[in-house]
Amino acid sequence: MSDAATGTVLHLAGIEKAYNKGKPNEVQVLRGAGLRVARGEVVALVAPSGAGKSTLLHIAGLLDTPDAGRVEIAGEAMQGRSDRRRTAVRRAEVGFVYQFHHLLPEFSALENIMLPQLANGVTKTQAEARARDLLESVGIAPRAAHRPAALSGGEQQRVAFCRAMANAPRLLLADEPTGNLDPDTSDRVFDALMALVRDTGLSALIATHNLELAARMDRRVEMDAGVLRPA
Repeated sequence: MSDAATGTVLHLAGIEKAYNKGKPNEVQVLRGAGLRVARGEVVALVAPSGAGKSTLLHIAGLLDTPDAGRVEIAGEAMQGRSDRRRTAVRRAEVGFVYQFHHLLPEFSALENIMLPQLANGVTKTQAEARARDLLESVGIAPRAAHRPAALSGGEQQRVAFCRAMANAPRLLLADEPTGNLDPDTSDRVFDALMALVRDTGLSALIATHNLELAARMDRRVEMDAGVLRPA
């Protein structure tokens, strides 16, 4: 039975990745890593810095390619696909959130959320309506017209969550999404992220050092020597 039929949104199998391959300073980062994330499941990815979490997320989100192994998004195998097809799948199916918000400074919060929708062919009216709904869902609708520099760190990251959700992806990939925030703000922002994820029913793979946040997710996996193991 296919992953799509069984409700698997992300399937990684036998993922291998090395940097400086074939050179004396070659570093093997991933050694046969495998993972399934089910529809609606939120999985915490826990590992120390430098263990390869970001590399795994980039491969899962089709921003990088593995040296070996298989990546499937919603049942579609990505190996051998053209760059155009990989880009189309990434735009439609995957949302990204990073430790730093990466909002475009010259645009308002609302416009930052509209832009990926416009790039995906949505009308301006539809894009604005969805952007306002998303900002409302994370409690910062009154800040819609503010540019990133006028927002607090927590507000900036909530806008980044909304931008990641703008095209209604099936999979959210987050790399230390609260890592730059103080503990109180981190808790509030994480609550907003989880509410957004639960309300939309999407799947999420969230890398974090924070074991308290990891415990609030459905399942936790740990990266050890380039492979993933249940915590």
